[in-house]
Amino acid sequence: MSELLRGVYDAVGLDYLAWKYIHIISATLLFGTGLGTAFHMYSSHLSGDPRAIAVAARNTVIADWTFTTPAVVVQPLSGLMLAVAIGADVTGGWVLASLLLYVFVGCCWLPVVWLQMRARRLAEHAVATGSPLPATYFRVMRVWFLLGWPAFFGVLIIFYMMLYKALPI
Repeated sequence: MSELLRGVYDAVGLDYLAWKYIHIISATLLFGTGLGTAFHMYSSHLSGDPRAIAVAARNTVIADWTFTTPAVVVQPLSGLMLAVAIGADVTGGWVLASLLLYVFVGCCWLPVVWLQMRARRLAEHAVATGSPLPATYFRVMRVWFLLGWPAFFGVLIIFYMMLYKALPI
């Protein structure tokens, strides 16, 4: 595995600082967009206004596809290239732990995107029909909220491992 990654690293031709720049930018987009859209979505939810919720959910989904999705792809690639550059073992230790935690965070994030689209549809329906938000909307948002916390703390732990190049225990 390490030889393959080393071949990719050499073939691409970017140096360590270029990969680090790409990695920091993608981490910033990933975390910043996630935190910002979660705040926007939750704030609109607290308002109880289906119009505000529909707009916030629509914008949140757009931001996830526009900013978060590309960062989700770039982040592990750039991270692996950095690990190769410093000679870290990519099959164990903090690198493997951070990749596994990244997969866990992704498993929380993917349903959240679907839940945001569902919340948007439910809010848009409430607006179109002049009816209150249905009970289904509140169940969707409860699951959305609960999935956000392990993802948030998972990313913080990944940041720790990236910075200290060590397991957090």
